[in-house]
Amino acid sequence: MSNEHKSVEQKTTPRVAPRWFVRTVWGLHRRLYRITGGRIGLRRPKGKSWGTLRLTTTGCRTGCEHSVLLAYIEDGPDLLLLAMNGWADGEPAWLRNLREHPEACVDLVDGERTVRSHIAQGDERTRLWARWRELDAHLDDYAALRSTETAVVVLAPRPEPVPRS
Repeated sequence: MSNEHKSVEQKTTPRVAPRWFVRTVWGLHRRLYRITGGRIGLRRPKGKSWGTLRLTTTGCRTGCEHSVLLAYIEDGPDLLLLAMNGWADGEPAWLRNLREHPEACVDLVDGERTVRSHIAQGDERTRLWARWRELDAHLDDYAALRSTETAVVVLAPRPEPVPRS
């Protein structure tokens, strides 16, 4: 077979926006959400696209509420998050908060929900990572940019409300 007929797979490093740009976009997204009173900024996952939710956790050191807008997908009644920190190293603060205080609150397009979190392990993590990979074929390439494994966080619904301070 000649060289022109051989398919050569070239492994390229995925392109990630500079950290300053990512942080600026996140800040603008949060500001838009606040300015519109939550009318803009959240969306449901559709087809091959993830949704956006607002997660409110209890700070592991301060005990104060902290909110962040995150991408999510659904797995039955559960909501799935990737603790990717913009594909940079280190854990996002919201994950550290959930490790200490697994109960949290999420705001979705259709209302508020109380949840209890856990980090998927073993076969569960493998299955849920594959669900995310269905939305992004380059997910493994992005994850390889990090020196540690990216946590898959499961937010399971809770029937009772979480007391707010």
